[in-house]
Amino acid sequence: MRIGELAATVGVTTRAVRHYHHQGLLPEPERLSNGYRQYTLRHAVVLARIRRLTELGLGLAEVRDVLAEDAGKDLAEVLTELDEDLARQEAAIRERRTRLRALLDAGGGLSADAPVSPELAALFERTASLSDSPMAAKDREVLALVETAATPEDRERLLAAMGVVAGSPETVAKANEAYALLDQLVDADSGDPRVETAARLLAECTPPQLLPDAGAVDLDHSFLRAFYADFAPAQAAAIRRALRILTEEQPWNTEEQPRDTEEQP
Repeated sequence: MRIGELAATVGVTTRAVRHYHHQGLLPEPERLSNGYRQYTLRHAVVLARIRRLTELGLGLAEVRDVLAEDAGKDLAEVLTELDEDLARQEAAIRERRTRLRALLDAGGGLSADAPVSPELAALFERTASLSDSPMAAKDREVLALVETAATPEDRERLLAAMGVVAGSPETVAKANEAYALLDQLVDADSGDPRVETAARLLAECTPPQLLPDAGAVDLDHSFLRAFYADFAPAQAAAIRRALRILTEEQPWNTEEQPRDTEEQP
């Protein structure tokens, strides 16, 4: 048989046959005097086995192990590992489908922040009264970013802290007031006297659990610098001042802190 006949007999392409040659899976016969290779029934048997193994999901390296004469791994071992891997993939797919179904079944349709975790989506739903504020929309974007990048422990703390806010009508009302004032500051100068008022409101409705347990917040951290840059000058100044207020009022700060006199972003 020539290569085309071999490929047609087993149901693969000639390109696949050449690839298996290159990978050392299928012995390559010598060329005849006419320049063509002559394949035997043995080649077809091996090629058919390669096809069956790859259709089970084995990678070519695993196929090589199975076909090797010294058999570094026997077929049972390779198939057991494959079955275990498929079981893990199956569990991951089930979990992903559960999350997708929760998103699709959510009332009110998908928000502009989707997809987020069901827990965060529920929190956004509970604070839907804030959805008309541009500042609130940015806040949700940052919360989705933080939740995505957080460790499981920090994510749990974030959700718990935001649950405290969502569960307090007074805090939600204060957050509405803060967002409204911050929206008004979009065209203001960073020295606007409303900056301090907005900062105080923000600090009052921010759960202390959102801050690091270890103490002070680095107000010049690269992430915070990028965060400030996404806001108008007066808005950034208010956010920076709110973070300083929260840091100064933490219980670990027993020494009096100097008042921040320059609230530049």
